[in-house]
Amino acid sequence: MRTFMKSDKLHGVCYDVRGPVLDEANIMKRQGKTILQLNIGNPAPFGFTAPKWVTDAVSEALKDPMSQGYSESNGILDAREAIKEYHDGKGLPNLSLDHIYIGNGVSELISMAMQGLLNNGDEILIPAPDYPLWTAAAKLAGGNPVHYICDERSNWYPDIEDMEKKITSKTKGIVIINPNNPTGSLYPKDVLEKIVELARKHELILFADEIYDRLVFDGKEHVSIASLAPDLFVVTFNGLSKSDRIAGFRSGWMVLSGDLSMGKGYIEGLNMLSSMRLCANVLAQHVVVPALKNRPEVDPLLLPGGRLYEQRKCICDAIDGVDGLSVVRPDAAFYIFPRIDAKRFHIEDDEQFVLDFLRKEQVLLVHGGGFNWAEPDHFRIVYLPTVQVLTESMKKMDEFLEEYYR
Repeated sequence: MRTFMKSDKLHGVCYDVRGPVLDEANIMKRQGKTILQLNIGNPAPFGFTAPKWVTDAVSEALKDPMSQGYSESNGILDAREAIKEYHDGKGLPNLSLDHIYIGNGVSELISMAMQGLLNNGDEILIPAPDYPLWTAAAKLAGGNPVHYICDERSNWYPDIEDMEKKITSKTKGIVIINPNNPTGSLYPKDVLEKIVELARKHELILFADEIYDRLVFDGKEHVSIASLAPDLFVVTFNGLSKSDRIAGFRSGWMVLSGDLSMGKGYIEGLNMLSSMRLCANVLAQHVVVPALKNRPEVDPLLLPGGRLYEQRKCICDAIDGVDGLSVVRPDAAFYIFPRIDAKRFHIEDDEQFVLDFLRKEQVLLVHGGGFNWAEPDHFRIVYLPTVQVLTESMKKMDEFLEEYYR
C-alpha cells in the first residue's frame, strides 16, 4: 500500500510553542483537567482587550462594501501611509509606500522574506534563543539557519564576537529580534551599532523583528536598527498583534529601508510572493490607521500599577523565591526566560522536564530547546495571567522541584 510521509523540507523544522507538550495539554483538557497556559503570547484569553478605536474601526469598515473585496497586494494605501509615518518617526531612511507590505501577521511576512532570499545552502544568522518561526522559515526556504549566542551574563545581548565567527561566504543576512522573544531583552544603541558594522563589513541584509517595540518598561527607549543603517538593506517587521492586543486579527507589516539598490532582484521576488497571496485580510488592514494614530505615548499597562508592569514584578519576585531558579529581569514584551539548575536536578531533556511539570501541576510552559537554546537549562514563561495566577504557578514549581530528580 502506498503511504505518504511529510516533506523532507520539514526535517529539522519545529515550532514547540505549539508542539508536543501542548498536544499533551490538550489531551489533559479533554479529560476535564484545567491547564494554566503560560506557553503562548495570546493576550485575549487573559482579559486583555483591544482599544475602542480599533474595534470601532472594524465596525466602520464593515459598512463599506469595498472592504469585502481584495486590496492592493501590498496593502491599502492609507494603512501604508500610517505605517510609513510611524517608521519615519523612528528614523528609518529612504522609505517608500511601494516598499511597505501588509501581511496576515508578521509570521506570513517572515516566511515570505526568507523564501524570496534564500537559495539551497544559503546561511542566515539567527539568535539563540530565538523565536522559532525564524529558524523554521529559513529551513523551509532551503536555507541553513546558523545560531549566534545571546549572552545571559550580559542581559541577553547578542555576542558580537560569536556572531562574527559564524559569518561565512554563504551568509546572506542577520536576524535581530529586538525586543527579544523569549528573553524580554531590549538592545541598547551601542550593541545595535556593532551589529550594523558587522553587516556593513560583510555586506549583509539586516532583518529586524520589532513587533514588541511599543511594549517597553521603565521609561527605556527602543532604537530601530534600521535608523542606524542608511547605507544597508534593512527589512523591519512590526504589527499590532501584541501592542494593541489583537493577535487574532493577524495585522502585521514589513518595511524595506536603506540602500535598496543592493536588492533589486530580491524586491522583485518579494513583489511576486506578495501578489501570489493576493492580499492580507482587508478588515484587519482598516485598524492600522486608528491604531497608530491614537496610540498613547506610553501604554498605561506598562506603568507602575498597570497590569503588565505589576505582573512582570510579580513573576520576577516569584522566580527569585524558587530555590534552583534564577532570571534576568526583562525590559520589554511579556516573556521571561528563567534558568534552572539542570545539574542539580539532573535534567538532561528540558522538554521532558516541562512535560513532567505539566502532568504533575497542570501548568504549561515551553522548554528552552523550543527556542533553539542548546542546553536543557531554561524555559519560557508568558506573564500575561494575573498576579495571583503567576504567584500560584511558581509556588507549584517550588513544590515540584523539591521532589524532582531524574
